[in-house]
Amino acid sequence: MTISELIDHVATEGKTTKAHAKQLVDLVFGAIHKSAGKGTEVSIPGFGKFKVQNKPARTGRNPRTGASLKIAASKKLVFQPAKALKDHVNR
Repeated sequence: MTISELIDHVATEGKTTKAHAKQLVDLVFGAIHKSAGKGTEVSIPGFGKFKVQNKPARTGRNPRTGASLKIAASKKLVFQPAKALKDHVNR
């Protein structure tokens, strides 16, 4: 599903205009974006959780040369689906 299809779906199911549906979708994704930037977990019951995980610095290898190189510490946004969503997908 693309963002356009999501907006169309929200407009149809919510019996509203596409402009209003786009505004709502943008607000939801904006809130997730803002919380993730702060490192805060976003939990949506029945859907899942978006959380920020710290990835420690580590040593890696250049696959071409085999030389060791240092990979800096970073943060990663992960999504953990709720049990209800997993069950729905696997039925």
